Amino acid sequence: MPELPEVEVTRRSFADHIAGARVLEVQLGKPLRWPLGCGPAELVGRTVLGVTRRGKYLLLQLDEGLLLLHLGMSGSLQFAQALPPKGVHDHFELITSRGVLRLHDPRRFGAVVHVLSVDDPRALKLLGGLGVEPLEHGFDAAAFHRALQLRRASIKQVLLAGDIVVGVGNIYASEALFMAGIRPTLRADRLSKPRATRLHAAIVTVLNRAVALGGSTLRDFSSAQGQSGYFQLDAMVYGRQGLPCRVCEAVIKTIRQGQRSTFFCPVCQKN
Repeated sequence: MPELPEVEVTRRSFADHIAGARVLEVQLGKPLRWPLGCGPAELVGRTVLGVTRRGKYLLLQLDEGLLLLHLGMSGSLQFAQALPPKGVHDHFELITSRGVLRLHDPRRFGAVVHVLSVDDPRALKLLGGLGVEPLEHGFDAAAFHRALQLRRASIKQVLLAGDIVVGVGNIYASEALFMAGIRPTLRADRLSKPRATRLHAAIVTVLNRAVALGGSTLRDFSSAQGQSGYFQLDAMVYGRQGLPCRVCEAVIKTIRQGQRSTFFCPVCQKN
């Protein structure tokens, strides 16, 4: 699944190119996770003011309303002056005066939803429960620690829940916990303030590095300009089960938490 770095990389790869574009046509393919919420013709003539992000959602700001885009489990966006004919897995196209924005989504768990504003009930249903953005100034270490003190679940599961801090998905949770030296099974409320502060810093460092490296391409992720990510090549623990730790040479272990694979070093990461 594309995680926060991949969504941010996608946003940066086309936001400047589509800003100011006028919508000429909207084409829909097979139904996605949620309905568009308006007739395609209603979007024609509107202008794209910019593209922002909230968690794993991209927000296409229009002069009237906005489009919420989610890439689901396997989706990706393309943006170009012209694209090849649509394939069987291309389910949304925004044809504009500056190029074509296309959602490619083989599993159709992604979505494009039109809302009037971020206060629209449909927007609040999707965005209202999201935690603090980890790459913005509002991600405060002390507040992060206080929130963790209220959770008895494992720290890995709390990070994945996304209601304290948003967008720390499976890959980056494993990597941040390794950087902070914290065992992923440790209960969140048992993290001391110094350890929570180290984890806070690790989350910011890992996510920023992932964005700088173009995200992670594990199967077929690419930016809207078709570029793959390279963070996975630098991973310390994710996907490295059975291999020696890059720090202490102990064997990297993997366990299942909430039906997701968790990778950790049994020596470097402590309870």
